[in-house]
Amino acid sequence: MNTALVVAEAVYGYLGNSTALMADAGHNLSDVFGLLVAWAASIASKRAPSGRFTYGLRGSSILAALANAVFLLVATGAISWESVQRFRDPEPVAGVTVMVVATIGIFVNGATALLFARGRKGDINIQGAFLHMAGDAAVSAGVVISAALILWTGWLWLDPAMSLIICAVILWSTWGLLRSSVGMSLSAAPAEIDLDAVRQFLLDRPNVTEIHDLHVWPISTTETAMTCHLVIPSGHPGDAFLMECAHMLQEFYKIGHATLQIEISEGNACSLAPDSVV
Repeated sequence: MNTALVVAEAVYGYLGNSTALMADAGHNLSDVFGLLVAWAASIASKRAPSGRFTYGLRGSSILAALANAVFLLVATGAISWESVQRFRDPEPVAGVTVMVVATIGIFVNGATALLFARGRKGDINIQGAFLHMAGDAAVSAGVVISAALILWTGWLWLDPAMSLIICAVILWSTWGLLRSSVGMSLSAAPAEIDLDAVRQFLLDRPNVTEIHDLHVWPISTTETAMTCHLVIPSGHPGDAFLMECAHMLQEFYKIGHATLQIEISEGNACSLAPDSVV
């Protein structure tokens, strides 16, 4: 549906001399590429661990989210440049044609956004797809409005002006995705996880006197890993303790891959004890 819409908007945007419709086509094209990349990553992330890829290819979903954001930024730059050029030499726009095609875009993008609505809270890839599709529907509505105003007022500058507004909407909707995907690529702790709360939770475990080497990072857009050293002078608490901690970390903090190392001597001079050491 979205690929067909890109072709229609590009063709009629060119024939109708509308940079706003061409801008929407460029945005939709970047979304099609982004959806293809996200789809490929979702398949790759299901591959079992093998060889050097001890987590499998789960990280591919993070790269897909980053690529999705980059696609949008590149499209925005191209659209902005063309719009600025059009301001210098505005040309007539086929308002009725633009309105019809953009109206179709509202329904196509709106329907696609609904497909991602349910799963958007648990996966940055799905969230990005949902935001892009919903944003596209809003952008198509803006194109309809600008075409109607051109027919009413004859102000040709409205077409490139709407293109720049579209670019601003794209940048606004993409910034969060770009920031999150870059953070994940750099192994930053997911924003929704309170590290201070995790630290306090571990310190509150029975007989734990100290913790160090706490690290939390994403291994995919939906999975989080953690390592930590727990100092328990009273002795190793047993497997039940470790399993309970892992279960609670999963339940309370959505950390599904926790590795805990038990140390029974407070003065063991662990080389990883300082927080500045990784």
